Amino acid sequence: MLRLIMIVLKNLFRAPFFVKKMRRMGSNKEKYSEEIRYAYARSALGGWIRKSGKIETLVYGKENLPKEGGYVMYPNHQGKYDVLGIVYAHERPCTFVMDKAKSYTFIVREIVDMIGAKRIELHSVRNGLKVMNEITEEVKLGKRFILFSEGGYKKNKNHVQEFKPGSFKCAMNAKCPVVPVALIDSYKPFGNPGIGRVYTKVVFLPPINYEEYKGMKSVELSNLVKERIIEKMEEFGVDAR
Repeated sequence: MLRLIMIVLKNLFRAPFFVKKMRRMGSNKEKYSEEIRYAYARSALGGWIRKSGKIETLVYGKENLPKEGGYVMYPNHQGKYDVLGIVYAHERPCTFVMDKAKSYTFIVREIVDMIGAKRIELHSVRNGLKVMNEITEEVKLGKRFILFSEGGYKKNKNHVQEFKPGSFKCAMNAKCPVVPVALIDSYKPFGNPGIGRVYTKVVFLPPINYEEYKGMKSVELSNLVKERIIEKMEEFGVDAR
């Protein structure tokens, strides 16, 4: 909480400009291309939030990201900084899926609208299926998504929780690459007390292509992604189990 307050205070006079421009871009997508909107999001998040919040994010494995077509990234989930860290690390346009109930807070609303994130009603099966189908069709057209299979986070820090198999259906139906993403210490920016400099890591793992998982059930793919993330975190000396 202290870090968030520090970020707000440091940007008190710039925030209205950022918010106004993000709202304009979000409501005029025909005027601002996806590339322009995403570049502005990365600039704002990297310069405004990350730098003023004394947050350093180290990025690994960018060479593993598919060069063409759509795909779905499945990271572990640690806290409020997770999306910001991945967007900072991911140079080409991507977007994410988040709880609709939490998507209308200050700044979050603007980011969601600007880069076309999906709002999902967590306790509505009907809405969940609708959003998953939308993701499937958009990934087929080349879009890239971040989808947190763990759902929420409850002070799990670097310990990886159970992944929900159903969240993999959209990627499986699109027959697209599944990209595991290991987040390390991503809980620290907004989960630790104090305002000292913190370091996080975003690690893109090699994609799991359709040819590799086409004979699997969603629960098998879910477990495979989870284990690969844990193994990668352990390579960095992290106890993720």
